[in-house]
Amino acid sequence: MGLRRDDNTLTISMKTPNGCTDFNDTFSRATRRNFIQVGSLAGLGVCLGEVYRAQAEQKFYQSKEGPAKSVIQIRLPGGIAAQESWDPKPEAPIEYRGAFGVSKTKLKGIVFSEVLKESAGVADKLCVVRSLTGKEADHGRATYAMFTGYRMSPAISHPSMGSCVNHEFGERAGLPGYIAIPNSTGSGNGTGYLSPRYGAFGTGGDPAGGKNFQVRDLRLPANIDAAGFQRRKDLRSIVETEFRKLESNPAPLDAMDSFYKQAYTMISSQAVRDAFDLSAESEKTRKAYGEGKFLSRGSYGKSLGSEAGMRLLLARRLVEAGARFITVNYQSWDDHVGIREQYQRKMPAFDYAFAALIRDLDERGLLDNTLVWVCSEFGRSPKINASAGRDHYARVFSTCLAGGGLKKGLIYGSTDATASEPANKAVSIQDLHHTIYHQIGINADKELMAPGDRPVEIVDGGSVVNDLIA
Repeated sequence: MGLRRDDNTLTISMKTPNGCTDFNDTFSRATRRNFIQVGSLAGLGVCLGEVYRAQAEQKFYQSKEGPAKSVIQIRLPGGIAAQESWDPKPEAPIEYRGAFGVSKTKLKGIVFSEVLKESAGVADKLCVVRSLTGKEADHGRATYAMFTGYRMSPAISHPSMGSCVNHEFGERAGLPGYIAIPNSTGSGNGTGYLSPRYGAFGTGGDPAGGKNFQVRDLRLPANIDAAGFQRRKDLRSIVETEFRKLESNPAPLDAMDSFYKQAYTMISSQAVRDAFDLSAESEKTRKAYGEGKFLSRGSYGKSLGSEAGMRLLLARRLVEAGARFITVNYQSWDDHVGIREQYQRKMPAFDYAFAALIRDLDERGLLDNTLVWVCSEFGRSPKINASAGRDHYARVFSTCLAGGGLKKGLIYGSTDATASEPANKAVSIQDLHHTIYHQIGINADKELMAPGDRPVEIVDGGSVVNDLIA
C-alpha cells in the first residue's frame, strides 16, 4: 500500500509495538546505542523490520477545512435511472430511451429529462457526472459501497462518509458533526469500526410536517426547568465518574458521555434550537421549496412537495447555522415496474425542491462553501423491461453535484448511445469519494485505526478527479 502525497503533509505515527510488558518497557527506554546493547531482538521473537513496521504502520494526513465547509448529501435510495434524470437518450430506440421527453438546459447541447425541468434551469450551477461506474448490483452491497467507499466485507464494517467527516472535524456551532433528516438507515450508513459517537444525529421528526415539525428530545419536558436540568446533569456526571473508575473498558462510557454532552449543548443552546425551527421561515420560502404541492395521489394524498421541500429547507437552515455534514433521504426509487408513472409521481417534488435549494444557497452566498451531492446506490438497466420498468444496473450511471469548490455548468463524462457503457472519462465510486473528501479537506488516503490496531484507509483506492474542481 503506497504512500501518496498531496497538498497536505504526510506524517508517520510512532507506536510502541504489541508485546509483553518487559519488551515494551525496553523499547520505550531504548536509544540507538543501547538498542544494540540490549542484545539480539531475535531473542525476543521480534526482527528489526517488524519494529520499524510497527513504528510506521499508520499513514496520517492532517485534515484541514477545504472549500466545502458543509455537505448536503441527498440520498435517493433504490437506484434512480440516469435515462429518466441526468442523462436522457432522446435519439435511442424507444425501448432504451423510455417514454419521457427532455428539458433543455442553459448549457449548449445539454438536456435533462422532461421531469427535471426545474433542475434544467439551474444546470449552469451544477456539476453532473454521467460516467460513474460501480461493481455491485445488489441494493445492500451497492449502498454500502456508495456511502463508505468500500465493497462489503465479512471481516470489517467501514464508516460512512458522514461518520468520517464527524471523526475528523467534529461538531461546529453546537450542532452535531453529522445530521440525518429524518434518520439514517440502510447499509453503509453507520460508524463501522469508529466509535458510535461519530454516528448521525437523526432528527426523528419529519420536517414534512412544516411549522409543526419538532426534533425529537430537543426541548426540555414541561415539568423540568433550566435549574433542574443542570442538577440532573451534575448528578449524572458524578455517577458516571464512579462507574468509570470500576470499568475496565471505558470506551462505551466515553461514547455515551459524548452523546450526553452533545444533548446538553443542543438543549441549552437557543441558536441550535433556532436552526431546527422551520416555523421561522416565511410562507413564501416554504412554498418556493414545494410545501403543500405535488400530492402523492394526484389530487389528494400526502404532499411529496412537503416531504422533499421541507427536508431540504431544513438542510439549508442547518448549513446556515454551521452544520458540517447533513444527509437527507427522499422516497424509494427501485422501480422495476411502471417507471414512467412512478417518476411522474415522485420526481417533480424532488426537482422543484432541489432547484430551490441550489438557487437559495447561491442567493445567500452559501453555495461556494456547501457541496450538494445527489446520490443513489446504482443506476437502472439501459433497456426497459417487460413490466415497463428498469432493473438494477451498476456498470454506468449518473450523479449530480453542486458547489463546494466544484466547477459550475459542467457535464463530465458520457455514455454510449444506449447508456450501456461509459463512452469516456469513467469515474469510479472511489474516485468520487476522493474528490468529495478533498473538497471537504480530508485526504482519503489517510488511515484510521480499526480494532486490533489495524490501520484502514478512509477510501479503498481511487484518486481525486481534478477536472471536477474549479
